[in-house]
Amino acid sequence: MAALISENFKFVSLFFKSKDVMIFNGLIGLGTVASQTAYNIFAFNCPCSPKKNYLYGMAAIGVPALTFFVIGLILNRSTWDLVSECRTRGCRKLTLTAASVLMGSIMGRAIVAPITWSVISLLRGEAYVCAFSEFVDPSTLDHFPITTKTVEIMAQFPCKDVPDPYTIYTKVIERQLQYESQLLGWLLVGIVSLSVFLLLCLKSCCSTLGYQQEAYWTQYRANERAIFQRTAEIHAKYNAADCVKNFFGFVALENEEKEVLATCNGIKSVIPRLEWNRVTGVCLYREVENTPLYSRLNKWDLYSKDFGDC
Repeated sequence: MAALISENFKFVSLFFKSKDVMIFNGLIGLGTVASQTAYNIFAFNCPCSPKKNYLYGMAAIGVPALTFFVIGLILNRSTWDLVSECRTRGCRKLTLTAASVLMGSIMGRAIVAPITWSVISLLRGEAYVCAFSEFVDPSTLDHFPITTKTVEIMAQFPCKDVPDPYTIYTKVIERQLQYESQLLGWLLVGIVSLSVFLLLCLKSCCSTLGYQQEAYWTQYRANERAIFQRTAEIHAKYNAADCVKNFFGFVALENEEKEVLATCNGIKSVIPRLEWNRVTGVCLYREVENTPLYSRLNKWDLYSKDFGDC
């Protein structure tokens, strides 16, 4: 049973790894929707107090969105490629155009979850109703009793905890605020959709690569990354096993590990820091003597064959 579960998990992982970034973004969006729904059901609790309503409502929309954005930046490998590029090379080889493209790619992936959270929050309307109930103009409501405590009463409408003379206005105020909230949500959806379409068109128009080569570049980078990570894992395990063996005089390995490490003939036991730096950082497409360079590792390989410097 364990082996079957393991094989199915590997199959699902390979399936999603073989697809483009749209599937990954879709999964992020679905996860964000689920998180937002759970939050509204189990955690959202409007204070129904003047000034506190606005802070709580805006925090319920903005703080999780900001958190998702930061997490998106952290989990994006391109973020750390850019950091490494600036740290090791001072961004000397990174042109303004290249930096703009890279930042656009990083930001584009990082804002999927924040925008999803904001849109769902606005379409549901609870946070917006909580935040802006105290700002509703009583003069827009027919025969609304004006008192010195009008602001306090307006702030209590999201909790439906108002004095009897005001209960008849609860649905009217809630409907008005939900209308505004959902209107803003749909406007945000439209603006983002149009912006994504225009940016994709701009990218296609400015790219020097054809559609087929662009797709090949994407496949190359995905395959190189996957093979590099698997090989790095084996290399690290080989070095660790060698060090443990030298310390204890023997090493305890599982049969599968023994078979894998036995095939590591001619392995480089030590890779200098300079070599790591050469294959780490930002790499945008370029050509040397009409030879495509698809990654920093690809550049390093050609450099080692005297094609040019990385």
